[in-house]
Amino acid sequence: MSTPANPFTLAVWRHTVGEHYAAVRALAGSDAVAAATQFRAARARLFREHPDSPIPPGQRAAWGGLHWYPYDPAWRVRGVIDATTPRQTFDIPLASDGVLHCTRTGCVRFPVAGKTASLAVYWFEGYGGGLWLPFSDASNGIDTYGGGRYLYDTIKGADLGISGGEIVLDFNFAYNPSCAYDESWSCPLSPRENRLPFAVTAGERVSR
Repeated sequence: MSTPANPFTLAVWRHTVGEHYAAVRALAGSDAVAAATQFRAARARLFREHPDSPIPPGQRAAWGGLHWYPYDPAWRVRGVIDATTPRQTFDIPLASDGVLHCTRTGCVRFPVAGKTASLAVYWFEGYGGGLWLPFSDASNGIDTYGGGRYLYDTIKGADLGISGGEIVLDFNFAYNPSCAYDESWSCPLSPRENRLPFAVTAGERVSR
């Protein structure tokens, strides 16, 4: 991975994102709607004001902000972690950052509209590592970013909560990778196996 232009401001970005998710974890159990409202406002400020924002500097003054589906409690579920899924390590080429080594470490099963769905969970290899849960779905390229969205990326502090053998999956917090805002960014996109056959009408949208 290449060294960022300013590692210090990037460290502040990641620290701030971690604080946003800590606030979500503290509030979501008692008032998930308020937690989402607070999170979305904080994320918009960060994108508008921070030097490491994926919104190009020349566009920030006229930027219309982030676009979200209304909060829907039906999309907040608890998934059961299955760590017995066979592990598989693979490479994700990144245009400007070389090759990212990634390992499928398990899967999480969760209920949706009376049925059970499943998503693989990955680990970024390398020093420190990080848990990553991306997904794509039938809304991509229509209402949401064509390359899919993220639910977890613990390298950047995006952590909704894990306890024992369960993980919180709140799709209302699904967010776009940075390359959705500026194609000069290199982002790992969701592997094909993590495509859900239905539309996830929650979380971050694209502008229309």
